[in-house]
Amino acid sequence: MEEIKVKDILKITKGELIIGNPEETCEKYAKDSREVQEGDIYIGIKGEKVNGSQYYEKAFENGAKGCIIQEIEIGETEKQKYKNKTIIKVEDTTKALQQIASYKRSKYNIPVIAITGSVGKTSTKDIVANVVNQKYKTLKTIGNYNNHIGMPLTILNLKQHEAIVLEMGMNHLKEISVLTQIAKPTIAVITNVGTAHIGNLGSRENILKAKLEIIEGLQEGGKIVINNDNDLLHKWYKENFEKYNIITYGIENSSQYMAKDIQSDEKGSKYTLEILDEQKNKSSKKIQIEVPVGGNHFVLNSLCAIAVGKQLNIEDEKIKQGIKEFELSKKRMDISEKNGITIINDSYNANYDSMKAAIEYLAKRPEKRKIAVLGDMLELGEYSKQLHKKVGEEVVKNSINILITVGTEAKNIVQIAKEGGIETIQCDTNEEAIQKLKSIINKGDCILIKASNSMHFDEIVNKI
Repeated sequence: MEEIKVKDILKITKGELIIGNPEETCEKYAKDSREVQEGDIYIGIKGEKVNGSQYYEKAFENGAKGCIIQEIEIGETEKQKYKNKTIIKVEDTTKALQQIASYKRSKYNIPVIAITGSVGKTSTKDIVANVVNQKYKTLKTIGNYNNHIGMPLTILNLKQHEAIVLEMGMNHLKEISVLTQIAKPTIAVITNVGTAHIGNLGSRENILKAKLEIIEGLQEGGKIVINNDNDLLHKWYKENFEKYNIITYGIENSSQYMAKDIQSDEKGSKYTLEILDEQKNKSSKKIQIEVPVGGNHFVLNSLCAIAVGKQLNIEDEKIKQGIKEFELSKKRMDISEKNGITIINDSYNANYDSMKAAIEYLAKRPEKRKIAVLGDMLELGEYSKQLHKKVGEEVVKNSINILITVGTEAKNIVQIAKEGGIETIQCDTNEEAIQKLKSIINKGDCILIKASNSMHFDEIVNKI
């Protein structure tokens, strides 16, 4: 393990040592004083409303051995009280966190796979990490730790790891630029360019621009893996294939890694992998692949994992095993059965592209009756009405039996679904949706539950 000491942090951040031993080793880090564990270094992040540094004493009570703070004065009484602890004062704790993470990253000469995209980042991260873990001891992003605070904290968890798979999220331009300069990826992955955060960015072209920021931190000789079926990425590839080392995967457009003869059911998908020999411009190898989750979007995720695995010289059999055995993060296409009813919990987040994919998957399920419980998709700005109506079109096109919605914007889904002859139930609250669901569900039904995370649709999952 590459150690970081207090003296290193002082040098990196230009911080001031209020109390403590410069030779003390700093191994584990936490940003929430309530979640601090014995021996952690607590970083008091200053947010819009609260300065986390004011909770440094709570962190010490919970076992922290050190704290990094800003804008907090430490009196003589506190210095004496915590004389066996470490307190470092910096100008900006968020910047300090990023500087420490960047320093730690620089001490590891390992594969770093960075993944971004409008939809599918987390599920792609999960499957890629499982493939990479077949050969290398792999650290991956946990939960939603994919922003300017979460990603650096993930990097600071590096210990005896031989590879790291990082998820990079963004809401605005220049955010991924910051992340990639910290992570310095050896492989950069872009899963797609859709409509997530289009309200902030104004157009899909700007979303592409934001995603491509990932290349800014790419190490010399690094590779870019893209979903070649995505229209904007396909166009970008055709314009830039001579400039960058780009690896492509897809189902529709000719790519280096392609899925053919796809067979899907409720248990997953099987397909024939064709690997293109670029020199001969023809398929050089055919391998049978099994994906344990249904839907073409998971076929694409698996192709991405194969593309990454091949760049890391992982054996075909180990790649196949990594795909076959991967598990999704919770709340993302989490399929369970309860009292004879199948529940697809995809309540973590939602945008048009992921809604479309989830509805298509629901439609292909073997159950007789399909029920979609859908809520608002957020951060769509002026595009919100249009994109919610497009979700309604998908409900109609896929002949969903019953649509239940919650939310103001979701009323636009209902409008189009009604016009298309779908049975609809419009609710004002999650509790109302729960009661309506309970009154209509029967054994053998399949229910999709999906909305943006702040709609708290996990409440619906937990109560039906």
